Amino acid sequence: MKFLSLESKEQLEKIAGARDPQIIFKHNTTCPISKSVLRSIKEEEQVLPPDIPFYILDLLTYRSVSDAVEEQFDVPHQSPQLLVINNGQCSYDESLYDITPKQTAEAITARE
Repeated sequence: MKFLSLESKEQLEKIAGARDPQIIFKHNTTCPISKSVLRSIKEEEQVLPPDIPFYILDLLTYRSVSDAVEEQFDVPHQSPQLLVINNGQCSYDESLYDITPKQTAEAITARE
């Protein structure tokens, strides 16, 4: 799995225009819950399909991009938050400790 940094609205437009599933993880770098969830994702990354881009959005540094995610995909802001984007739509979102690699993988395969 390749973890990528989501830093611009241009990247967000590419994610929205992609045909294949994309993952966005909205991460507050000062939040212990967010740090814990991201650590769990990285520890269990082998559960996720390896060819799907996994974008990490630093909410504190790129707040305008976070606002654009909320607007683009019509998903209320939460943190931490994980979204699966399919064909320009958010097909799955979860937040806080409900985020798990297994459920994310299931959500991706259910949409394929």
